[in-house]
Amino acid sequence: MRILSVLLPALLLTACFGGGDREPPKRPGIRPDPRGPVTLNLPTSRETKQCYADLSAAGVRFSPLPDRDYGGGCQVIGAVQLIDIGLPVTNLKGMRCPLARTFIAWVRNAAVPAAREILNGELVRVETFGTYSCRGIIGGGTRAAGRVSEHGLGNAVDVAAFILRDGRRISVEQGWNSDDEKVREFLRILHRSACRRFATVLGPDYNAAHDNHFHFDMGRGPFCR
Repeated sequence: MRILSVLLPALLLTACFGGGDREPPKRPGIRPDPRGPVTLNLPTSRETKQCYADLSAAGVRFSPLPDRDYGGGCQVIGAVQLIDIGLPVTNLKGMRCPLARTFIAWVRNAAVPAAREILNGELVRVETFGTYSCRGIIGGGTRAAGRVSEHGLGNAVDVAAFILRDGRRISVEQGWNSDDEKVREFLRILHRSACRRFATVLGPDYNAAHDNHFHFDMGRGPFCR
């Protein structure tokens, strides 16, 4: 099954890291099955079907993905591969549909207007560290030991930087405590906006593991730091 709603210019989402920001480290102990994922024969839930309809109505091009169990507690159910949301986003793998829907709304209704109103620029690309990764929670202390991250469920995305048409690159790592007041304001407004949309939002003020990106997920919450 493939759903393609072509209502926006086709700008393919690229799959490489941008700039020099560091990828978050992986926590040992939780690994996918080396034999590869198992495809699950599950019925598509009503929630997922509604999410597909919402993406199509929003003019998003996407493909539904098979439900898969990767082993180690990592499985991705009700996921999509985003093809075009209206501007490129780097390094996006499969992500659960409700996360995709919320992320798109945040980009369109928070990041794009904030770039225009605060930085007097046009947002042309969002750089991320990706979505799915079979690993444990990073930086959560002993309470998080052995727990699968929301990334291992395809239910989280890490946002690293924003590229403007004039060439400016606003990264979380360099911009959060920038000498430029407008850059600091831009990133903090995006952080606050995300806290109203996602279940969990973590940034540089949470811990050192998040000093170079915003972590957004649709798991437990609300939690905003």
